[in-house]
Amino acid sequence: MLKNYFKIALRNLKRNKSYAVINVLGLALGLTCVLLVFSLVKYHLSFDNFHNNSDRIYRFVTEQQRDVIEYQSSVPNPLGKFFRNDYTFGEKTARIATFTGELITVKSGSGNEKYKETVAFAEPEYFQIFNFPLLQGDKNLLQEPNTAFITQKLALKYFGAQNAIGKVFRIDNRINVTIAGILKNLPENTAQKAGLFVSYPTVKDYNDWFYKDDTWNGTSDAMQTFTLLRKGVNPAQVEKVLPAYVKKYRPNSKNVHHYKLQPLADIHFNAQYDGQMSKRNIWVLSLIGLFLIVTACFNFINLASAQAFSRSKEVGVRKVLGGQKGQLFWQFISETGVITLAAAIIAIALSAMLVPYINEAFKLQLPVNLLSDFWVALFVPALVVLVTFFAGSYPALIMAGFNPIQALKGKLTKTNNGGFTTRRTLIVSQFVIAQVLIIGMIVILTQMKYAKQSDLGFNKDAIITIPAPSGSNPESLKAFKNELKNITGVDAVTACFSPPASMNTWNTSVKYDKRPEEEAFRISHKAADADYLSVFNLKLIAGRNTLPSDSVRELVVNETFVRKINAKSPDAVIGKSVSLGGDMMRAVIVGVIKDFYDQSMHEDINAVCLTTYTKNYYSFALKLNAANMGHTLQVIQNLYTK
Repeated sequence: MLKNYFKIALRNLKRNKSYAVINVLGLALGLTCVLLVFSLVKYHLSFDNFHNNSDRIYRFVTEQQRDVIEYQSSVPNPLGKFFRNDYTFGEKTARIATFTGELITVKSGSGNEKYKETVAFAEPEYFQIFNFPLLQGDKNLLQEPNTAFITQKLALKYFGAQNAIGKVFRIDNRINVTIAGILKNLPENTAQKAGLFVSYPTVKDYNDWFYKDDTWNGTSDAMQTFTLLRKGVNPAQVEKVLPAYVKKYRPNSKNVHHYKLQPLADIHFNAQYDGQMSKRNIWVLSLIGLFLIVTACFNFINLASAQAFSRSKEVGVRKVLGGQKGQLFWQFISETGVITLAAAIIAIALSAMLVPYINEAFKLQLPVNLLSDFWVALFVPALVVLVTFFAGSYPALIMAGFNPIQALKGKLTKTNNGGFTTRRTLIVSQFVIAQVLIIGMIVILTQMKYAKQSDLGFNKDAIITIPAPSGSNPESLKAFKNELKNITGVDAVTACFSPPASMNTWNTSVKYDKRPEEEAFRISHKAADADYLSVFNLKLIAGRNTLPSDSVRELVVNETFVRKINAKSPDAVIGKSVSLGGDMMRAVIVGVIKDFYDQSMHEDINAVCLTTYTKNYYSFALKLNAANMGHTLQVIQNLYTK
């Protein structure tokens, strides 16, 4: 019987080719969108859910309360060590300091190969908290200074088919590190992105600030602290004891710290703590997929209902010959199933074509063959069955319910064959969904256009940034800057901490003039030489620019700083002294610049100061001449490699 249903279904579809093609293509587009949306949603929801005891893994985070509340995904460097020694709440506690774009040098037969990698200095307990299996080597060796674990991918990249255990590489041309273990490649669906893990004691040679036990005065986004709570321990119990660290080590700071625990499952989704995908966006994406497939089903129902009148005599003959209503229902459901199955096959092919573009646009690594994923492979047949019954049931019930006598006499009307009311409702629903999606797209495009065309307060055109050579002293930085300036096509160069708008910030406390206490706000300290203003076209509105210097002597502040200290005018702050970071740096304000967006346009503009501080010149910004830019970039690359 089932075989007969499908034979007749195929025969009817061949007879009504245009109807079949329109329905197949309409459903194929809807199914393609749903398949891609499901893959994206599943990918994001799967982040870090593969770890053993993932429900007991938490990250320490900080709420900083001053004039505004700031959220940081880090805590002071010593907290993890002190918590591990002071309390028994955590089964394991580990710190990890992660740095991106670090220079790695590996010896090869022809000389030295250089790479830019993300390097993490991790305590051994990190690999007991997270499920990143060690394939080769001794896990206890990561306690020793200058040892490292690297992933299979990096081992192959650096050493090819050779055994990487015991091989040596250099970090920043100054730290020799020996490979003690090979890790299984980290999954893509993890927030932990490093592939090179160096023993934590080695951070003392890299930047001893992260190793000291007295650095409670600030936090760095590079530092992350995780704990695996013991069974039965409630996070609220832990959070009750954490304020004791604030009272003991930060008693007089106006920057009030509140340390909290963030569940591992929340890390990828919480935008306050630098999460990559909010759950709201997941819901929006899911609703868009649902709307698209519902619209495709409504379109199918409308076409099938409209065709029902032309098939009335066929139904009448079947019923006269003894066809039962149930048999007719399953016959028409079979036709819908054939159409849906054909649409699903096309959708899988379209998805495979579109996945590379989606991966590029969203920086993902979804498999081109989505069916290689078990849950996607399970989702596709379930979706085919669901769509078949959702889209096919109503037309099948209408046609199976025809009165055979009226059908044979041709007395059925469009009103009594499922009629206009239902079709009108479906058409209106289609238009409503389509208009909602179109309006949403217009809003998104308008926002994107606004973001691209808005005045950020600085010039970003034809400017590139490159990392400063690692381990450089002031003299070598000056020499390298001069070499860059001498390149034909480079109009100007500045050494700096970061570009004007950057998520790489150094926020610190500030004490203005002769006021006895720190201000209630934090200031974003941007180290930059005297050419910074001209390269980025920052506008002076009072005073002058800083003079060239290797030490901190002068400051340029922005308008927001002037407002936050309640100065009468920009000129009123010129000549006033400022202390930064609890008297760590003292300088005099010599200029005021117009406000610029120093972070995302979603954030308020912060108080900003620019000062010459050679120690924090981590990059160079180069303003290029548009003529022959390709050649200029190649010359810059050759010089940097040298």
